[in-house]
This record gives sequence, structure tokens and C-alpha cells, in this order.
Amino acid sequence: MLSACGSSEKKATGKEKEEKTVKIGIIQPVEHPSLDAAREGFIDALKDAGYEDGKNLKIDYQNAQGEMNNNMTIAQNLVADENDVILAIATSSAQAALQSTKDIPILFTAITDPIGAKLVSDLEKPGGNVTGTSDTHPDAIKNTITSIKEFIPEAKKVGIIYNSGESNAVVNVENAKKVLKEIGLESVEATVSTSADVKQAAESLLGRVDVLYIPKDNTVVAALESVIKVANEHKIPTFVGEGDSVKRGTFASYGIEYHDLGYSTGKMAVDILKGKKPSEIPVGFPEKLELVINKKAAEQEGITLTEDMLKDAKIVGE
Repeated sequence: MLSACGSSEKKATGKEKEEKTVKIGIIQPVEHPSLDAAREGFIDALKDAGYEDGKNLKIDYQNAQGEMNNNMTIAQNLVADENDVILAIATSSAQAALQSTKDIPILFTAITDPIGAKLVSDLEKPGGNVTGTSDTHPDAIKNTITSIKEFIPEAKKVGIIYNSGESNAVVNVENAKKVLKEIGLESVEATVSTSADVKQAAESLLGRVDVLYIPKDNTVVAALESVIKVANEHKIPTFVGEGDSVKRGTFASYGIEYHDLGYSTGKMAVDILKGKKPSEIPVGFPEKLELVINKKAAEQEGITLTEDMLKDAKIVGE
């Protein structure tokens, strides 16, 4: 954990002048590659703009470690420490930050539905002290769900594992179910409350589904290896909501690069540090979407790859 405790430092440049040290607090609900990549992209953007941790920047990064109640405590601590900007990664962290301050600028990233989560009332003119980036590409869920029918044509039932207490996950599942219905596939749901429940949820779907779909759900993705183990042992093709989960051992997804998303958010932070208000910065969305396929996972999950599957895909797991 990095700590933020500074105020201003003195730096000599011919004559002694005072240079303010910028303080940025970062709150993240759980560790997993997509959220970590967004955080790293954010910090890289700051560094590229001349703000470097340990020099003219103090970063206080705190992780709730999967305990949602910790989000509020962390957010309140970041506010009490009078950070100049707070980065809230994922919906639960952003909601906690917003409940804790209406004064300190808040940037969010990796948010599915900023309006539905009541973070902003308008995407173009956010208002208040909050703006940021959403990880929702308009075609991501549709393309991923449609690829189930294309790649596994014999599939009839799709198992979905998610935390019904995560508002972002609920939105993703609702959107996935709409597409499943449109293409004639049946959804079978298994809900969890904590990451410890994920393996049992995956096992509960055995014999009931032909394919698994894991949406962008922080609770489930934090325990993704539990799903992968079940999928590999029972040869169940597994589709996911983001590309980083494919790299970890699931089969396929249409996803985005979370480092790029975080980098865009970091550029917003630079604008705010230079005087722009969050209310003046429109919410950003990913522009690039790519199909990611894991060759090793395909073999382990009993999937026969074809040229059509691979022709436009980014291949990992070779």
C-alpha cells in the first residue's frame, strides 16, 4: 500500500521556491487483472504528464480486498486525508467515494452504467464533482453472446455466474439475457455473495448447461480460477465479459484494453489538476473492441478451433 501524507515540498531552482505535491487517493474493491490494469494506466498517464509518485505526486492506493463494507471506510479516509483527486475503480468504490464527498474531484473507471449507478445524471454534462470512464462498449456483450451461438452451435443452455449484489453485474446480466433470448438460447443463473461461493456456483451448473458466461463481475472474476478448474474438468466452453479473463484461462470474449481505459481517466485527472472541473468533462467510453481467444483454454474445454473463429481474433495462450 502506498501512503499519502505530504503537503508541500521545497525545491531549489536557482532560488528556493515552493512546489506543491499533488495527493491522489485510489480506491479499488478487489484485485484482479482488469482493475489492476486500469489503475496502472491511470498512473502511467499521470507520469507521462509529469506527475510522478515519490517526486511531485503522492499516491494512496487502498484495496477493499473483496469486502464491500471496506469501501466506505477507505473512501472516508481518503476524504479525511484531503486528497486533491480520488480515483474510484469499479462501481462499488465510486458509489462509496461519492457518498463521502461532494467537494473533492472524483474520477471513476471500469464502470458499467454510470447513470444507473447514480454517479452522474448526464454523460455529456456530468455535473457535480464526478466524471470518468465506463468500460461498456455498446457491442461487447452482444458480440460475445452471439459468438456462443457461432462457435458452439450445439449449445442450448448458458450458465451465468454473478453477484446479484453488484449493480454493474446485474446490468451486464440483464443485457446478456436479452441477447440470449434473441438468438434462441436459454439462460440458467447461479448467484454468489462472495468470491468463496464461486466454485460451488460453477459446480451447481454441471449437467444443467452447455456453456458458461461470466459477466464483468468483480466478485466472480476475483475467483475466476475456480470457474476455470470446473470448466476444464468437465469440458465446458467458457465465455467472459473482458479480455483479461481470457488471458487467465477462459475461452473467448469481445473485450477492451483496461490499461487504455485507465490511461484515458488519468488524462482527465491531469486536466482537473490544471484547473478543469469534473462537471465539464464528459464521461468517456472505450472505442476499440477485439475478439480474444485462448488456444490452450479451447483445448482444455474441448473446443475445436476453426479458421473462421481465429481469422479476426487476438490469440493468447499459445
